[in-house]
Amino acid sequence: MSNTLTTPHGDGAAGHGDQVLAALREALGDAVSVDRDAITAARADRSGHVSPADPIAVVTAGSIADVQAVMRIATDHRTPVVTRGAGTGLAGGAAAGGGEIVLSTLAMDRLLEVSADDELAVIQPGIINADLNEQLERYGMWFAPDPASRAISTVGGNIATNAGGLLCAKYGVTRESVLALKVVLADGRLIEVGHRTVKGVTGLDLAALMIGSEGTLGVIVEATVKLRQLVAGTIAVISASFASVEEAARAAAVITASGLHPAAMELIGESAMAAIAEHLGIEHPGGTQLVVRTDGPAAAVEADAALAIIRSLGGSAELSTDPVEGERLFAVRRAFHPAMAARGTVLIEDVCVPRSQLPAMFAAIGEIEQRYGLVIPTVAHAGDGNLHPNFVFESTDGGEVPELIWRAADEMFLAALRLGGTLTGEHGVGLLKRRWLRDELGDEQLDLQRQIKAVFDPLGLLNPGKVF
Repeated sequence: MSNTLTTPHGDGAAGHGDQVLAALREALGDAVSVDRDAITAARADRSGHVSPADPIAVVTAGSIADVQAVMRIATDHRTPVVTRGAGTGLAGGAAAGGGEIVLSTLAMDRLLEVSADDELAVIQPGIINADLNEQLERYGMWFAPDPASRAISTVGGNIATNAGGLLCAKYGVTRESVLALKVVLADGRLIEVGHRTVKGVTGLDLAALMIGSEGTLGVIVEATVKLRQLVAGTIAVISASFASVEEAARAAAVITASGLHPAAMELIGESAMAAIAEHLGIEHPGGTQLVVRTDGPAAAVEADAALAIIRSLGGSAELSTDPVEGERLFAVRRAFHPAMAARGTVLIEDVCVPRSQLPAMFAAIGEIEQRYGLVIPTVAHAGDGNLHPNFVFESTDGGEVPELIWRAADEMFLAALRLGGTLTGEHGVGLLKRRWLRDELGDEQLDLQRQIKAVFDPLGLLNPGKVF
Protein backbone atom coordinates (compact mmCIF):
# COMPACT_ATOMS: atom_id res chain seq x y z
CA MET A 1 0.00 0.00 0.00
CA SER A 2 1.31 3.45 -0.89
CA ASN A 3 2.14 5.82 1.96
CA THR A 4 1.15 8.89 -0.06
CA LEU A 5 -2.14 10.69 -0.32
CA THR A 6 -3.83 10.63 -3.70
CA THR A 7 -5.76 13.81 -4.34
CA PRO A 8 -9.35 12.88 -5.29
CA HIS A 9 -10.81 13.90 -8.64
CA GLY A 10 -14.27 14.51 -9.89
CA ASP A 11 -15.41 17.84 -8.45
CA GLY A 12 -14.43 21.47 -8.60
CA ALA A 13 -12.77 21.49 -5.20
CA ALA A 14 -10.62 18.51 -6.05
CA GLY A 15 -9.64 20.06 -9.37
CA HIS A 16 -8.66 23.25 -7.60
CA GLY A 17 -6.52 21.23 -5.20
CA ASP A 18 -4.74 19.58 -8.13
CA GLN A 19 -3.94 22.98 -9.62
CA VAL A 20 -2.58 24.28 -6.32
CA LEU A 21 -0.51 21.15 -5.77
CA ALA A 22 0.96 21.42 -9.25
CA ALA A 23 1.86 25.08 -8.73
CA LEU A 24 3.48 24.31 -5.37
CA ARG A 25 5.53 21.46 -6.83
CA GLU A 26 6.66 23.57 -9.77
CA ALA A 27 7.87 26.34 -7.44
CA LEU A 28 9.17 24.33 -4.48
CA GLY A 29 9.87 20.80 -5.69
CA ASP A 30 10.64 18.27 -2.97
CA ALA A 31 9.63 20.72 -0.22
CA VAL A 32 6.02 19.78 -1.07
CA SER A 33 4.75 16.56 0.49
CA VAL A 34 1.52 14.58 0.33
CA ASP A 35 2.90 11.79 2.49
CA ARG A 36 0.05 10.20 4.41
CA ASP A 37 1.74 10.47 7.80
CA ALA A 38 2.58 14.15 7.25
CA ILE A 39 -0.95 14.94 6.10
CA THR A 40 -2.50 13.11 9.05
CA ALA A 41 -0.23 14.83 11.57
CA ALA A 42 -1.08 18.25 10.13
CA ARG A 43 -4.79 17.73 10.83
CA ALA A 44 -4.21 17.91 14.59
CA ASP A 45 -2.18 19.54 17.32
CA ARG A 46 -2.02 18.70 21.03
CA SER A 47 -5.46 20.14 21.77
CA GLY A 48 -7.22 16.86 20.95
CA HIS A 49 -8.97 18.46 17.96
CA VAL A 50 -8.69 16.64 14.62
CA SER A 51 -9.81 18.34 11.41
CA PRO A 52 -12.39 16.31 9.49
CA ALA A 53 -10.66 16.51 6.09
CA ASP A 54 -7.17 16.36 4.63
CA PRO A 55 -5.21 19.47 3.64
CA ILE A 56 -3.86 19.68 0.09
CA ALA A 57 -0.17 19.34 0.99
CA VAL A 58 2.48 20.07 3.58
CA VAL A 59 5.16 22.50 2.41
CA THR A 60 8.36 22.51 4.46
CA ALA A 61 9.87 25.96 3.95
CA GLY A 62 13.64 26.27 4.13
CA SER A 63 13.88 30.02 3.58
CA ILE A 64 11.97 33.27 3.56
CA ALA A 65 11.79 32.99 -0.23
CA ASP A 66 10.01 29.64 0.13
CA VAL A 67 7.42 31.18 2.43
CA GLN A 68 6.87 34.06 0.00
CA ALA A 69 6.42 31.60 -2.87
CA VAL A 70 3.76 29.68 -0.94
CA MET A 71 1.83 32.82 -0.08
CA ARG A 72 1.95 34.11 -3.67
CA ILE A 73 0.58 30.81 -4.93
CA ALA A 74 -2.06 30.83 -2.21
CA THR A 75 -3.13 34.33 -3.21
CA ASP A 76 -3.19 33.52 -6.92
CA HIS A 77 -5.34 30.44 -6.30
CA ARG A 78 -7.38 31.88 -3.40
CA THR A 79 -6.25 28.98 -1.19
CA PRO A 80 -6.07 29.13 2.62
CA VAL A 81 -2.77 28.56 4.45
CA VAL A 82 -2.19 27.21 7.96
CA THR A 83 1.28 27.98 9.31
CA ARG A 84 2.68 25.29 11.54
CA GLY A 85 5.75 24.79 13.70
CA ALA A 86 6.11 21.78 15.99
CA GLY A 87 2.35 21.28 16.30
CA THR A 88 2.43 21.51 20.10
CA GLY A 89 -0.38 24.06 20.37
CA LEU A 90 -3.28 23.43 22.73
CA ALA A 91 -6.11 25.37 21.08
CA GLY A 92 -6.37 23.83 17.61
CA GLY A 93 -4.64 26.84 16.07
CA ALA A 94 -2.27 24.82 13.86
CA ALA A 95 -4.73 22.10 12.79
CA ALA A 96 -5.26 22.17 9.02
CA GLY A 97 -8.33 21.04 7.15
CA GLY A 98 -9.71 20.36 3.70
CA GLY A 99 -8.57 22.58 0.83
CA GLU A 100 -5.78 24.20 2.89
CA ILE A 101 -2.01 24.39 2.42
CA VAL A 102 0.09 23.54 5.47
CA LEU A 103 3.14 25.80 5.64
CA SER A 104 5.72 24.31 8.01
CA THR A 105 8.52 26.55 9.30
CA LEU A 106 10.01 23.77 11.43
CA ALA A 107 13.08 23.42 9.17
CA MET A 108 13.86 27.15 9.54
CA ASP A 109 15.60 26.50 12.84
CA ARG A 110 18.87 28.43 12.86
CA LEU A 111 20.35 30.85 15.37
CA LEU A 112 21.48 33.54 12.94
CA GLU A 113 23.21 36.07 15.19
CA VAL A 114 24.07 36.76 18.81
CA SER A 115 25.09 40.20 20.04
CA ALA A 116 26.26 40.05 23.65
CA ASP A 117 26.85 43.83 23.61
CA ASP A 118 23.24 44.55 22.62
CA GLU A 119 21.86 41.53 24.51
CA LEU A 120 19.92 40.21 21.52
CA ALA A 121 19.77 37.31 19.10
CA VAL A 122 18.34 36.90 15.62
CA ILE A 123 16.62 33.56 15.09
CA GLN A 124 14.50 31.64 12.63
CA PRO A 125 11.01 30.63 13.83
CA GLY A 126 11.51 26.85 13.82
CA ILE A 127 14.20 26.78 16.51
CA ILE A 128 13.14 24.80 19.58
CA ASN A 129 12.98 26.89 22.75
CA ALA A 130 15.29 24.64 24.79
CA ASP A 131 17.74 24.24 21.88
CA LEU A 132 18.03 28.02 21.61
CA ASN A 133 19.01 28.32 25.25
CA GLU A 134 21.49 25.47 24.93
CA GLN A 135 23.19 27.32 22.07
CA LEU A 136 23.16 30.62 23.98
CA GLU A 137 25.00 29.19 26.99
CA ARG A 138 28.38 29.61 25.31
CA TYR A 139 27.70 33.35 25.14
CA GLY A 140 26.69 33.54 28.82
CA MET A 141 23.16 34.52 27.75
CA TRP A 142 19.64 33.08 27.84
CA PHE A 143 16.16 33.63 26.40
CA ALA A 144 13.76 34.06 29.31
CA PRO A 145 10.36 32.73 28.07
CA ASP A 146 10.09 29.26 29.57
CA PRO A 147 6.94 27.34 28.57
CA ALA A 148 6.46 23.91 30.10
CA SER A 149 6.72 22.59 26.52
CA ARG A 150 10.14 24.23 25.98
CA ALA A 151 11.77 20.92 24.99
CA ILE A 152 9.40 20.47 22.03
CA SER A 153 7.87 23.86 21.15
CA THR A 154 9.32 26.34 18.66
CA VAL A 155 10.08 29.95 19.48
CA GLY A 156 7.99 30.93 16.45
CA GLY A 157 5.05 29.14 18.03
CA ASN A 158 5.81 30.81 21.36
CA ILE A 159 5.63 34.18 19.60
CA ALA A 160 2.45 33.29 17.71
CA THR A 161 0.63 32.53 20.97
CA ASN A 162 2.54 34.95 23.23
CA ALA A 163 3.47 31.98 25.40
CA GLY A 164 4.33 32.42 29.05
CA GLY A 165 5.60 29.59 31.17
CA LEU A 166 7.10 28.91 34.55
CA LEU A 167 9.40 31.94 34.76
CA CYS A 168 7.17 34.68 33.38
CA ALA A 169 6.10 35.93 36.82
CA LYS A 170 9.54 37.54 37.10
CA TYR A 171 10.82 37.67 33.54
CA GLY A 172 7.65 38.32 31.57
CA VAL A 173 5.82 36.55 28.75
CA THR A 174 7.19 36.21 25.22
CA ARG A 175 6.08 39.71 24.20
CA GLU A 176 8.56 41.24 26.67
CA SER A 177 11.42 39.40 24.97
CA VAL A 178 10.71 40.21 21.31
CA LEU A 179 12.24 43.31 19.74
CA ALA A 180 11.52 42.90 16.04
CA LEU A 181 10.04 40.51 13.49
CA LYS A 182 10.21 39.76 9.80
CA VAL A 183 6.76 38.78 8.57
CA VAL A 184 5.52 37.53 5.22
CA LEU A 185 2.04 38.87 4.49
CA ALA A 186 -0.79 37.00 2.83
CA ASP A 187 0.17 38.23 -0.65
CA GLY A 188 3.85 37.32 -0.25
CA ARG A 189 5.24 40.73 0.68
CA LEU A 190 7.96 40.79 3.35
CA ILE A 191 7.81 43.44 6.06
CA GLU A 192 10.01 44.20 9.06
CA VAL A 193 8.30 45.42 12.22
CA GLY A 194 9.69 46.50 15.57
CA HIS A 195 13.20 47.74 16.32
CA ARG A 196 16.63 46.38 17.07
CA THR A 197 17.07 49.24 19.52
CA VAL A 198 15.88 49.17 23.13
CA LYS A 199 13.63 52.16 22.45
CA GLY A 200 11.53 52.84 19.39
CA VAL A 201 8.15 54.53 18.97
CA THR A 202 8.09 55.29 15.25
CA GLY A 203 4.57 54.61 14.06
CA LEU A 204 2.19 51.99 15.41
CA ASP A 205 3.66 48.97 17.18
CA LEU A 206 2.95 46.30 14.60
CA ALA A 207 5.43 43.89 16.21
CA ALA A 208 3.27 43.78 19.34
CA LEU A 209 0.21 43.24 17.13
CA MET A 210 1.84 40.24 15.47
CA ILE A 211 2.80 38.64 18.79
CA GLY A 212 -0.11 36.46 19.88
CA SER A 213 -1.92 36.79 16.53
CA GLU A 214 -1.94 32.98 16.04
CA GLY A 215 -0.99 33.03 12.36
CA THR A 216 -3.98 35.14 11.33
CA LEU A 217 -2.08 38.29 10.24
CA GLY A 218 1.13 37.01 8.66
CA VAL A 219 3.84 34.34 8.73
CA ILE A 220 6.68 35.06 11.16
CA VAL A 221 9.92 34.15 9.37
CA GLU A 222 12.56 35.77 11.59
CA ALA A 223 12.70 37.30 15.07
CA THR A 224 15.08 39.56 16.91
CA VAL A 225 14.75 38.60 20.56
CA LYS A 226 15.96 40.12 23.78
CA LEU A 227 18.49 38.12 25.79
CA ARG A 228 19.57 38.24 29.43
CA GLN A 229 22.84 37.49 31.12
CA LEU A 230 22.82 34.07 32.76
CA VAL A 231 21.62 34.49 36.33
CA ALA A 232 24.55 34.39 38.73
CA GLY A 233 24.44 33.24 42.34
CA THR A 234 22.15 30.97 44.30
CA ILE A 235 18.96 29.41 43.00
CA ALA A 236 16.72 28.48 45.93
CA VAL A 237 13.69 26.22 45.63
CA ILE A 238 10.94 25.77 48.21
CA SER A 239 8.67 22.73 48.05
CA ALA A 240 5.57 23.23 50.18
CA SER A 241 2.50 21.13 50.91
CA PHE A 242 -0.93 22.45 51.92
CA ALA A 243 -4.06 20.65 53.03
CA SER A 244 -6.18 22.34 50.35
CA VAL A 245 -5.69 24.07 47.03
CA GLU A 246 -7.37 27.21 48.37
CA GLU A 247 -4.77 27.45 51.16
CA ALA A 248 -1.92 27.03 48.68
CA ALA A 249 -3.44 29.66 46.38
CA ARG A 250 -3.80 32.04 49.31
CA ALA A 251 -0.13 31.57 50.19
CA ALA A 252 0.87 32.32 46.59
CA ALA A 253 -1.23 35.50 46.62
CA VAL A 254 0.30 36.65 49.92
CA ILE A 255 3.85 36.01 48.66
CA THR A 256 3.15 38.17 45.61
CA ALA A 257 1.42 40.90 47.65
CA SER A 258 4.39 41.04 50.04
CA GLY A 259 6.58 42.50 47.30
CA LEU A 260 8.68 39.38 46.72
CA HIS A 261 9.45 38.48 43.11
CA PRO A 262 10.01 34.72 42.78
CA ALA A 263 11.43 33.58 39.46
CA ALA A 264 8.72 30.91 39.44
CA MET A 265 5.82 29.94 41.66
CA GLU A 266 3.96 26.82 40.56
CA LEU A 267 0.87 25.38 42.20
CA ILE A 268 0.01 21.70 41.64
CA GLY A 269 -3.50 20.72 42.75
CA GLU A 270 -4.00 17.48 44.68
CA SER A 271 -5.55 15.47 41.83
CA ALA A 272 -2.91 16.82 39.44
CA MET A 273 -0.10 15.80 41.80
CA ALA A 274 -1.60 12.33 42.22
CA ALA A 275 -1.64 11.88 38.44
CA ILE A 276 1.96 13.09 38.13
CA ALA A 277 3.12 10.77 40.91
CA GLU A 278 1.44 7.81 39.23
CA HIS A 279 2.95 8.73 35.85
CA LEU A 280 6.49 9.15 37.22
CA GLY A 281 6.26 6.26 39.68
CA ILE A 282 7.04 8.44 42.69
CA GLU A 283 5.39 8.83 46.08
CA HIS A 284 2.54 11.33 46.31
CA PRO A 285 3.12 13.49 49.39
CA GLY A 286 -0.58 14.30 49.67
CA GLY A 287 -2.31 17.65 49.58
CA THR A 288 -1.58 20.48 47.16
CA GLN A 289 1.99 21.39 46.28
CA LEU A 290 3.41 24.89 45.91
CA VAL A 291 6.89 25.15 44.40
CA VAL A 292 8.65 28.51 44.69
CA ARG A 293 11.95 29.39 43.04
CA THR A 294 14.05 32.49 43.71
CA ASP A 295 17.20 33.52 41.89
CA GLY A 296 19.73 36.33 41.60
CA PRO A 297 21.66 38.20 44.30
CA ALA A 298 18.67 38.34 46.69
CA ALA A 299 17.66 34.68 46.19
CA ALA A 300 18.46 33.47 49.71
CA VAL A 301 16.79 36.44 51.42
CA GLU A 302 13.66 36.17 49.26
CA ALA A 303 13.46 32.41 49.79
CA ASP A 304 13.65 32.80 53.57
CA ALA A 305 10.88 35.42 53.46
CA ALA A 306 8.67 33.22 51.25
CA LEU A 307 9.31 30.24 53.51
CA ALA A 308 8.20 32.24 56.54
CA ILE A 309 4.96 33.24 54.79
CA ILE A 310 4.23 29.65 53.76
CA ARG A 311 4.72 28.31 57.27
CA SER A 312 2.68 31.11 58.81
CA LEU A 313 -0.24 30.09 56.58
CA GLY A 314 -0.13 26.42 57.56
CA GLY A 315 2.13 25.04 54.86
CA SER A 316 4.70 22.33 55.48
CA ALA A 317 7.82 23.29 53.52
CA GLU A 318 11.48 22.65 52.90
CA LEU A 319 14.06 24.85 51.18
CA SER A 320 16.90 23.61 48.98
CA THR A 321 19.74 25.44 47.21
CA ASP A 322 20.96 22.29 45.47
CA PRO A 323 20.66 22.83 41.67
CA VAL A 324 19.98 19.17 40.92
CA GLU A 325 17.21 18.96 43.51
CA GLY A 326 15.68 22.21 42.29
CA GLU A 327 15.57 20.98 38.70
CA ARG A 328 14.03 17.70 39.87
CA LEU A 329 11.19 19.58 41.55
CA PHE A 330 10.44 21.51 38.38
CA ALA A 331 10.69 18.35 36.30
CA VAL A 332 7.75 17.10 38.37
CA ARG A 333 5.74 20.15 37.34
CA ARG A 334 6.71 19.78 33.68
CA ALA A 335 5.46 16.17 33.77
CA PHE A 336 1.87 17.34 34.25
CA HIS A 337 0.85 17.38 30.59
CA PRO A 338 2.38 13.94 29.81
CA ALA A 339 0.65 12.58 32.92
CA MET A 340 -2.70 13.85 31.69
CA ALA A 341 -2.12 12.59 28.15
CA ALA A 342 -1.47 9.11 29.54
CA ARG A 343 -5.04 9.09 30.92
CA GLY A 344 -6.89 9.91 27.70
CA THR A 345 -7.69 12.81 25.42
CA VAL A 346 -7.21 16.09 27.24
CA LEU A 347 -8.81 19.51 26.88
CA ILE A 348 -6.08 21.68 28.44
CA GLU A 349 -7.38 25.10 29.39
CA ASP A 350 -5.56 28.21 30.53
CA VAL A 351 -7.74 30.86 32.08
CA CYS A 352 -5.95 33.70 33.80
CA VAL A 353 -7.21 35.87 36.68
CA PRO A 354 -5.70 38.70 38.73
CA ARG A 355 -3.31 37.13 41.21
CA SER A 356 -5.42 38.24 44.15
CA GLN A 357 -8.34 36.24 42.68
CA LEU A 358 -6.44 32.96 42.41
CA PRO A 359 -8.08 31.43 45.54
CA ALA A 360 -11.53 32.43 44.27
CA MET A 361 -10.85 30.85 40.88
CA PHE A 362 -9.77 27.58 42.45
CA ALA A 363 -12.93 27.65 44.57
CA ALA A 364 -15.00 28.15 41.41
CA ILE A 365 -13.32 25.15 39.76
CA GLY A 366 -14.11 23.07 42.86
CA GLU A 367 -17.78 24.03 42.65
CA ILE A 368 -17.86 23.10 38.95
CA GLU A 369 -16.31 19.71 39.77
CA GLN A 370 -19.08 19.01 42.28
CA ARG A 371 -21.87 20.25 40.04
CA TYR A 372 -20.83 18.17 37.02
CA GLY A 373 -19.38 15.14 38.80
CA LEU A 374 -15.97 15.73 37.26
CA VAL A 375 -12.38 15.70 38.45
CA ILE A 376 -10.54 18.66 36.92
CA PRO A 377 -6.81 18.31 37.67
CA THR A 378 -5.34 21.81 37.75
CA VAL A 379 -1.91 23.38 37.90
CA ALA A 380 -1.19 27.09 37.91
CA HIS A 381 1.56 29.56 37.27
CA ALA A 382 0.61 31.03 40.62
CA GLY A 383 2.97 33.97 40.27
CA ASP A 384 0.85 35.44 37.47
CA GLY A 385 -2.62 33.98 38.04
CA ASN A 386 -2.57 31.63 35.02
CA LEU A 387 -4.42 28.36 35.70
CA HIS A 388 -4.36 25.20 33.59
CA PRO A 389 -7.48 23.15 34.40
CA ASN A 390 -7.53 19.85 32.50
CA PHE A 391 -10.55 17.90 31.31
CA VAL A 392 -9.73 14.26 30.47
CA PHE A 393 -12.13 12.24 28.32
CA GLU A 394 -12.31 9.28 25.96
CA SER A 395 -11.70 10.46 22.42
CA THR A 396 -13.99 9.75 19.48
CA ASP A 397 -12.79 9.35 15.89
CA GLY A 398 -13.49 13.03 15.29
CA GLY A 399 -11.74 14.15 18.43
CA GLU A 400 -14.88 15.93 19.59
CA VAL A 401 -15.09 17.19 23.16
CA PRO A 402 -18.19 15.81 24.98
CA GLU A 403 -20.96 18.34 25.52
CA LEU A 404 -20.86 17.82 29.31
CA ILE A 405 -17.26 19.00 29.37
CA TRP A 406 -18.04 22.02 27.20
CA ARG A 407 -20.83 23.00 29.62
CA ALA A 408 -18.42 22.75 32.55
CA ALA A 409 -15.76 24.69 30.61
CA ASP A 410 -18.35 27.35 29.77
CA GLU A 411 -19.01 27.94 33.46
CA MET A 412 -15.28 28.03 34.14
CA PHE A 413 -14.60 30.63 31.42
CA LEU A 414 -17.43 32.85 32.62
CA ALA A 415 -16.22 32.55 36.23
CA ALA A 416 -12.77 33.74 35.15
CA LEU A 417 -14.29 36.72 33.34
CA ARG A 418 -16.41 37.63 36.38
CA LEU A 419 -13.23 37.68 38.48
CA GLY A 420 -11.64 40.18 36.09
CA GLY A 421 -9.72 37.52 34.17
CA THR A 422 -9.28 36.37 30.59
CA LEU A 423 -10.17 33.28 28.54
CA THR A 424 -6.56 32.45 27.70
CA GLY A 425 -3.26 33.46 29.21
CA GLU A 426 -0.96 31.84 26.66
CA HIS A 427 -2.47 28.99 24.64
CA GLY A 428 -4.49 31.25 22.37
CA VAL A 429 -8.06 31.14 21.08
CA GLY A 430 -7.51 28.92 18.04
CA LEU A 431 -10.57 26.84 17.25
CA LEU A 432 -11.55 25.84 20.76
CA LYS A 433 -12.41 29.19 22.35
CA ARG A 434 -13.95 31.11 19.46
CA ARG A 435 -17.47 30.86 20.86
CA TRP A 436 -16.48 32.82 24.00
CA LEU A 437 -14.49 35.59 22.30
CA ARG A 438 -17.40 38.02 22.24
CA ASP A 439 -18.02 37.45 25.97
CA GLU A 440 -14.61 38.90 26.75
CA LEU A 441 -14.08 41.46 23.98
CA GLY A 442 -17.60 42.78 23.48
CA ASP A 443 -19.20 43.64 20.13
CA GLU A 444 -17.27 46.80 19.32
CA GLN A 445 -13.79 45.44 20.00
CA LEU A 446 -14.48 42.14 18.26
CA ASP A 447 -15.69 43.95 15.14
CA LEU A 448 -12.61 46.21 15.23
CA GLN A 449 -10.29 43.22 15.50
CA ARG A 450 -11.98 41.60 12.51
CA GLN A 451 -11.40 44.81 10.54
CA ILE A 452 -7.71 44.73 11.47
CA LYS A 453 -7.52 41.12 10.29
CA ALA A 454 -9.03 42.20 6.94
CA VAL A 455 -6.36 44.90 6.46
CA PHE A 456 -3.54 42.37 6.70
CA ASP A 457 -5.41 39.50 5.02
CA PRO A 458 -8.20 40.87 2.79
CA LEU A 459 -8.89 37.48 1.17
CA GLY A 460 -9.08 35.67 4.50
CA LEU A 461 -6.39 33.15 3.57
CA LEU A 462 -4.33 33.05 6.79
CA ASN A 463 -5.44 30.42 9.30
CA PRO A 464 -9.12 30.70 8.36
CA GLY A 465 -11.68 29.88 11.03
CA LYS A 466 -9.19 30.36 13.84
CA VAL A 467 -9.76 33.02 16.54
CA PHE A 468 -12.43 34.95 14.59
